[in-house]
Amino acid sequence: MNIVVRCPTCEKPVPWGPESASRPFCSDRCRLIDLGEWANEEKVIPGEELPPMTDQGHDEY
Repeated sequence: MNIVVRCPTCEKPVPWGPESASRPFCSDRCRLIDLGEWANEEKVIPGEELPPMTDQGHDEY
């Protein structure tokens, strides 16, 4: 069974197997582009805001 997925960055077809070391991305370049988008908060997972942290690292109430 040959499974092929689309690269989340450029949408090129990527075989899902050991021959595709960067899967689900087509290359390290696309993987790093995606990582940069998460690091720059261009991509986020929706959810509730967390309460602010104090200097001691405990939540404020």
